[in-house]
Amino acid sequence: METPDSETQASLSKAIACLQSKAPPSEVLPPTTAIVHARKALAPRLPSAGLGLQGTIRHLQEDLTPAFNESSRSSNYYGFVTGGVTPAASVADNFVTAYDQNVQVHLPNESIATDIEDRALSLLCELLDFQPEVWPHRVFTTGATASNILGLACGREYVIAEASAHRTDAENSVGEYGIVDAMHRAGIDKIQILTTVPHSSLSKAASILGLGRASVKDIGQQDAPHKFDTRMLKNLLEQSSSASIVAVSASEVNTGLFATSCLEEMQELRKLCDMYGAWIHIDGAFGILGRVLDDPQYASITNACAGLELADSITGDGHKLLNVPYDCGFFISRHRNIAARVFQNPNAAYLATSNGPDSIMSPLNIGLENSRRFRALPVYASLLAYGKAGYRHMLERQIELSRGIANFILESDTYELLPESGGSTEEILSGIYIIVLFRAKDEELNKSLVDKIKATRKIYVSGTAWKGKPACRFAVSNWKTDIKRDLPLIKEVLQSVADSS
Repeated sequence: METPDSETQASLSKAIACLQSKAPPSEVLPPTTAIVHARKALAPRLPSAGLGLQGTIRHLQEDLTPAFNESSRSSNYYGFVTGGVTPAASVADNFVTAYDQNVQVHLPNESIATDIEDRALSLLCELLDFQPEVWPHRVFTTGATASNILGLACGREYVIAEASAHRTDAENSVGEYGIVDAMHRAGIDKIQILTTVPHSSLSKAASILGLGRASVKDIGQQDAPHKFDTRMLKNLLEQSSSASIVAVSASEVNTGLFATSCLEEMQELRKLCDMYGAWIHIDGAFGILGRVLDDPQYASITNACAGLELADSITGDGHKLLNVPYDCGFFISRHRNIAARVFQNPNAAYLATSNGPDSIMSPLNIGLENSRRFRALPVYASLLAYGKAGYRHMLERQIELSRGIANFILESDTYELLPESGGSTEEILSGIYIIVLFRAKDEELNKSLVDKIKATRKIYVSGTAWKGKPACRFAVSNWKTDIKRDLPLIKEVLQSVADSS
């Protein structure tokens, strides 16, 4: 077996530097031939002797990486809400691999890793204008899906405890007794998750936690499905044998629209939930970063983000608008006591936490994982490198491009901006965040629109649906976004597709 001597380490460093400096190709989608070649080049079986480091690097560079999707390196990828990787985050992620820290137990005299994670989460709270001390339950996750599991798990624990308080003074915990016994003790027949246009990960989280996908109830307004039907919400909260978690989308993934539009709406939600012992969970996978904006031209976004601090728990995705590597999500909650009741590792002497003077909680006792990648370091490095002003500027450029695309669609005879709405062009554009949903007016073109755009191999978009019909979606989230460079190319592609139909 080849040892990691100075020569091979130099080769590895050279390969990494080459990948980091390589300019993105003019064609975002890899040619079919590259994918076919890569599949054929995959090792059919485990080699007995091994290729060695040099041979493996060659295989990765020459056979496999040409067939990768360039989403993290190209600003012309507009498929899923996938950010890129900032230079600072990229460098830090190489340190993460090199030092291979398992961030699980807070041992202040042995490792700085948990201190860095706690500080990164504190800085993230500051970026989003949340007071860190108000959100003591803070942890990094693999993404918003895992964070939604944490949010619903904490919410489940809270609402059962609230219901139990009216029946007995004894502490009632799902973590201790299990969901069936805990609900019986609390006199609850069901737990419901009340939301609008829910992300699929919410139903997945409900399924995993034993609440069931059927517990997720979409109670959006008929003419504005992303907004809560307040009367329906109040009626469901009033059900005496039910406990409720209210999940707020900030913002909804298909349209980019927010479930609330002002502080007063969040205050009304908070008042209702306090009245009926409900938990408020914010799914802020990418909308949460709207809180960094401060210019009046983004008033509709900042107003929609107002009052999110009134929630009980909040999730977000670092690998979206923070532009740090996959996998990185985050979760914050106001309720530190609930964290240990749900996630504590009991009776494991070898996982004992050092009792230091600080208040840092061991990550394995406040989240899902016992073994964890040091995903906090790229976040810490990127926040430190660019600061609030840097992230604000990134988001402003992304919104500027999104609104430029939307404006082109509004002026087009071929395309139609979704959701359909009245008002002036200025009013419509002011509501655009980083998602642009549209379709072709011609039904036949609309059926093949996404494929025709991707076939140009100049930009990548994703297909979706609106009111049962095909639709197309731009998601602008890469830190490299530049409207002067990117918008002319997008217009060229959309116009060429229109002219060829």
